[in-house]
Amino acid sequence: MCTYIVEKTPLMGAAKGPQGWVSIDTANVYFDHPFHAPLDHSLNIDFINERDGLSQRIAVELSADSAVRLVESILSALKQGEAAHS
Repeated sequence: MCTYIVEKTPLMGAAKGPQGWVSIDTANVYFDHPFHAPLDHSLNIDFINERDGLSQRIAVELSADSAVRLVESILSALKQGEAAHS
């Protein structure tokens, strides 16, 4: 069963794909069936530049546990970085 849970998040950054670095301005985050990962459901993130559409999409498929650990690591790195550069 598809969940149709999608969160669209504006970003400012860059991502490296098969053809090199591209600007990204959006992350589409959704919980659904993965295309490639051997999971029943996964947290999927598509990093895109809306102007370029999906042709330059950088996709990630993570298990739920991996996604939680990634969020925790991101928050920890941000906290440490802000403390070191404040």
